[in-house]
Order: sequence, then structure tokens, then C-alpha cells
Amino acid sequence: MNGGPQFPFTEAVSLSVACQDQAELDRYYDALTADGGSPAPCGWLKDKYGLSWQLVTEGIMANYHSGDQAGIDRMIKVMMTMQKLDTAAMQAAFDGDAA
Repeated sequence: MNGGPQFPFTEAVSLSVACQDQAELDRYYDALTADGGSPAPCGWLKDKYGLSWQLVTEGIMANYHSGDQAGIDRMIKVMMTMQKLDTAAMQAAFDGDAA
């Protein structure tokens, strides 16, 4: 059902994909930003229809649930500088190996 232009997509509704690894994240990211999609900060993007998506790997989600607040804070600080997530850089930050 098409509700018409008075009901546009907004960031209030998004779809989230838990990708197995960086390669899967890259594949979805490239496909969803093709043909008029657009990247957004922190791993978000909009597809060509304006629907918002969040792409993240299972490993990064495991870090969020680890209870290591210092590692999570480092990882988020690095993530805030990204558009498409670089899971290796985020993991390095979580581990304390990033500058």
C-alpha cells in the first residue's frame, strides 16, 4: 500500500543487518548505496528509496555486549569518524591497539 508523499521514510525507522564479516558488510553496503543510495555517519546509510539501514558485523555486536566499557568507549570513538564501518579498525580500538 502506498501511503503517499505525506508519509516519507525517516530515521525513526531503520532496518539492521548483522553481517557475518567485513566482506558481507561491504557487499550489502555497496548494493544499498548503489543507484541513488547514500552513506551516512557511523555505519548508517539510506537506500535509493530513502529507507535507513544499519550494517554491523556480529563480532562488533559481541564487543558491545562484552561488558568491557573502556573497550566499547574506544570502539565508539573510532566508529564516530566513519561512514561505512571498518571492523578491523573498530576491533583494534576495542582491543586498545588503535591510536
